Amino acid sequence: MEKIRPANNKVKDKTITLEFKDTVIIPDQETTGNISINYDGRYDSISINSQIEDSSDVFTYTEIEGKKKSYPYARMSIMKKELKDPKNFEFRIVTKHIPKKDFTNVKFRVTLIQEHKEIASDVKYIKIKK
Repeated sequence: MEKIRPANNKVKDKTITLEFKDTVIIPDQETTGNISINYDGRYDSISINSQIEDSSDVFTYTEIEGKKKSYPYARMSIMKKELKDPKNFEFRIVTKHIPKKDFTNVKFRVTLIQEHKEIASDVKYIKIKK
């Protein structure tokens, strides 16, 4: 799904990209994520999954495209038709997780879905600091 430059093997364009404003956060700190989609084909929805290492704690999605939410679950599905701009949008999240050690790793995975099949995905990691 990725376009590769033959000369140096670096990714030129990804089908879906997940980025975060902050890569290190503290408990109760809200942070912003951005999803960019470089895909002209059909898709039904986008799924955002978070997994806090060695914990059952979750992030709460507090805002999507400027609309306030209170969605305290590890997985958030967003239908394409709900998005103002289905190519690029922001979301805000927060967690109350307190690391047992100095920090906890968090894995985020965003997927593009068409008819219950995954078209593309991206993974990013952030840290929650004590």
